[in-house]
Parts: sequence; C-alpha cells; structure tokens
Amino acid sequence: MPTLARTGPYRFFIYSNETEEPPHVHVQRERFLAKFWLNPVSIASPGRFAAHELNAIQRLIEARRDLLLEAWHEHLGR
Repeated sequence: MPTLARTGPYRFFIYSNETEEPPHVHVQRERFLAKFWLNPVSIASPGRFAAHELNAIQRLIEARRDLLLEAWHEHLGR
C-alpha cells in the first residue's frame, strides 16, 4: 500500500488491489481511517473521523487532488 503523501498527522495512500474502483485515496491518522473519491472529491467512507476533521481532510485532498490522481493512475496503471 503505497503512501502518496503525508500532511501533518495524515497519511494518504492507496491499496494496490483496488483496481476495479474509481480513483480514490485512503487517509489515516493513528487508528482512524477514511476513504475519499477523487472525481469529484467526496467522502466514500468516513471511518471514525469527526465531521469537522473530515471537512478539513477534504480540503487537503482538494488542494492536492491533481497530484493524488496522477499518482493513483501511475501506480495502478489506469
């Protein structure tokens, strides 16, 4: 599971075996884990994050969306 980026306490990564799903990224902080779609950026699975933190994470993803999407396509070959 390659890490695409780290920002503050967050690690943004993908699973190599999720080739059948649309572009997305997983976000982890400690034991919290969420999933966000990249086209358009939206919450796929909020995990146990609080709503205000999910909003902050979504803004981080929106600011880096092009880089995350490029890395997703590069790694998964799609």
